[in-house]
Amino acid sequence: MEGEEERSESKGSFSKASIPKRMAIVVAGATVNIIFGLLVYFILMASSNTYITNKIESTIDGYAAQQIGLQQNDKIIELNNKKIRNKYDLDKVIKKSNGENIKIKIDRNGQILEYNIKPTEVKNKSTGIYLGENCKILTVEKGSSAEKQGLKANDEIIKINNIEINGDIEKVIEIIQQKGINALLITIKRGNEEINIELEPEYISSYYLGVNLKQAENTFINHIVYGGIETKTFSLSIIENIKMIFTGGVSIDQMMGPVGISEVVAKTSGIKEFIYMLALISLSLGVTNLLPIPALDGGKILILLIEAIRRKPLKEKTEINIQLIGFSILIGLSLYITYNDILRIF
Repeated sequence: MEGEEERSESKGSFSKASIPKRMAIVVAGATVNIIFGLLVYFILMASSNTYITNKIESTIDGYAAQQIGLQQNDKIIELNNKKIRNKYDLDKVIKKSNGENIKIKIDRNGQILEYNIKPTEVKNKSTGIYLGENCKILTVEKGSSAEKQGLKANDEIIKINNIEINGDIEKVIEIIQQKGINALLITIKRGNEEINIELEPEYISSYYLGVNLKQAENTFINHIVYGGIETKTFSLSIIENIKMIFTGGVSIDQMMGPVGISEVVAKTSGIKEFIYMLALISLSLGVTNLLPIPALDGGKILILLIEAIRRKPLKEKTEINIQLIGFSILIGLSLYITYNDILRIF
């Protein structure tokens, strides 16, 4: 559009439009991406038959739910005053509880009952390693024992305690979680070199109520309702992941560019998985493009907000320099991410 990239004095150009109109034009592209991604994901979820409800199918022996007397067909309606609609809601509250007592409200045949329940603690070994295909390390968690011992992204695990792995991720998990083993000798391939690294896993606590939840009935209303719930959860997870980038919860090494995304898409099995990736990419692009970073649409919106506050635009040269700086940073980041993608593949 005339005047969008560089200013124009022509009537009807972008530069001559009001600030709200210019913002609407800038936001339009990202909004289309977001709406398309949400619509595709909703259709995908609404066509599924695997919705998990908040109604108990059974309790697990020895876990907290059984100990306080929760029963089959009890409907979990609240945890710590948070509404529970599905397993995702339940898991989210329990994780935040960090093992402390939770107030649980259930519906038992129309009768509302309240209990205090302390989730059951289960300890599992953790190395801080996240593996990809052929047991190649995708990323190493910050502060983990793996990072402290020098393991890096793109290292390929070939042996643990002198046992050949042969690219079998399940075998890695089995050896690490084996009882009585508190020290690991991990043999990795880094480039053309084989390196032995001694590693002691840490114990990470997870918490559970100990319930199996029922699957929803296959009705049209359930398809619409649970499809909407799943779509909302999907949207929030994208926003949460972007937050983690800025708070340090996700490192740059974990990010993927076009090369990495192409590899993932190429390995999708079946039309549903491909459509899911399509929705994920579209929504991620839309949300990312609205971040207040120069050279992105969000950066343009930020400049327009500054113009609205100052009641006059920034100097054209200043605005161009800001955009160039942002563009240079994005290009540098893209090259680094692409380089990591290539290392992960080859």
